[in-house]
Amino acid sequence: MRKENDLGRDPIGRLVLRLAVPTMIAQFVNILYSIIDRMYIGNIPDIGDLALAGVGICGPIVTLLSSFGTLVGLGGSILMAMRQGEGNEKRARQLMSNSFLMLLVFAAVLTISFLLLKDRLLMWFGASEVTFEYANTYMTIYTAGTFFALMSLGLNYFITCQGFSTVGMATVLTGAVTNIVLDPVFIFGLNMGVAGAAIATVIAQTASCLFAVLFLTGKKAPIGICFGNYSGKTMLKIIAVGFSPFMILATDSAIILVTNTVLQKYGGAGQGDLLISGATIVQSYMMLISGPLLGISGGTQAILSYNYGARQTERVKKAEWSILRMGIIFTTIMFLLTRVAAPYFVMIFTRQEELAGLAVWGIRVFTLGVIPMSFQYVLVDGLTALGRTKTALCLSLFRKTGYVLLTLALPAALTAKAAFYAEPIMDVTAAAVSTTTFLLVIGRHLRQREQEGVTGSGL
Repeated sequence: MRKENDLGRDPIGRLVLRLAVPTMIAQFVNILYSIIDRMYIGNIPDIGDLALAGVGICGPIVTLLSSFGTLVGLGGSILMAMRQGEGNEKRARQLMSNSFLMLLVFAAVLTISFLLLKDRLLMWFGASEVTFEYANTYMTIYTAGTFFALMSLGLNYFITCQGFSTVGMATVLTGAVTNIVLDPVFIFGLNMGVAGAAIATVIAQTASCLFAVLFLTGKKAPIGICFGNYSGKTMLKIIAVGFSPFMILATDSAIILVTNTVLQKYGGAGQGDLLISGATIVQSYMMLISGPLLGISGGTQAILSYNYGARQTERVKKAEWSILRMGIIFTTIMFLLTRVAAPYFVMIFTRQEELAGLAVWGIRVFTLGVIPMSFQYVLVDGLTALGRTKTALCLSLFRKTGYVLLTLALPAALTAKAAFYAEPIMDVTAAAVSTTTFLLVIGRHLRQREQEGVTGSGL
């Protein structure tokens, strides 16, 4: 079967659009079903606000679990795209087989570990005596489906990196649509509340996993799921490349942990749960921006990796500029839209006046730096796709570390609500640092690749 997209020959502008748009749509719908989850939960009679706070506490733990799928899936797929660009199919198949084994092992180990540790994790992540019941119910059921979540996420990278962006989108849409349909059935129809939302999510992830496995075991995928030729060195290389995006996602969980803890501490018994509920709504809105933006920067990484492997550095440069331009256009539109749309978005979660006012204010504060954020996402993901993982990791950790420090310092010096300003301050600061660093290193990095022989690229 001919690939949907020829990463080494198709015109760059159209190629970026054909890979970015399906991934953006997939990310948007994926986030939409997460938001719908929270929308339904927030509207459960009598307990909606508390249940929403409980599920919000689960968010960073869910992100932490899924980050392991990114560790293996993105690390393995970037290397596989490079090897395909070199025309080294044997190495590409070895990366596929080693990655698949690693996904199986991680899924099994994490399921057991998180089921044993979930109570302690929920308390660390800001659960109160009132919200623990809802958080525990959701987390217990969700963790039981970790296997399917990791497999669907990790395997989808190997579909997209081979040029099948529409199939990759369909993998995500399968789960998203399933969850959107089942949510009201389980939450309200069967009167299962928070447990119903978690069950619908697990069923949806199972559907996505089956879709990805069926494609990668069929005849359409040039390199599908395979076995054998395992190598500890290869596995370590996969982890090394995937470690930067893994840390980016894993530290997101730490940031939410710090934020929830700070809001609970400085908000006190009277405002703590309210502030966490407001932050949950704000973070849900931010996902509508960061998710599609990640679709632009992450969904197009295969173009950069493939052409870097083929030593077509001019195509790499053109692609990076096209990706950045698309990111700037998207974030500019979202910045302007937010000024008008924030109150309407909040209304789908709550009609409680105090909570709604807090959430609208928080959304407008959080999005002050979204246009510079596009530089951070695109350039850091670009460096990762080109194998410059240490640089990418340092830039990401700079942003996350600054965010944590500001989240701790601002409420201590001012009020609990001041924590919301940490996001835009670091979006602007990190964008400036990342852009400067990228411009300093990219020329030399690409020249070195041009001078390398095929045998010198290694695994």
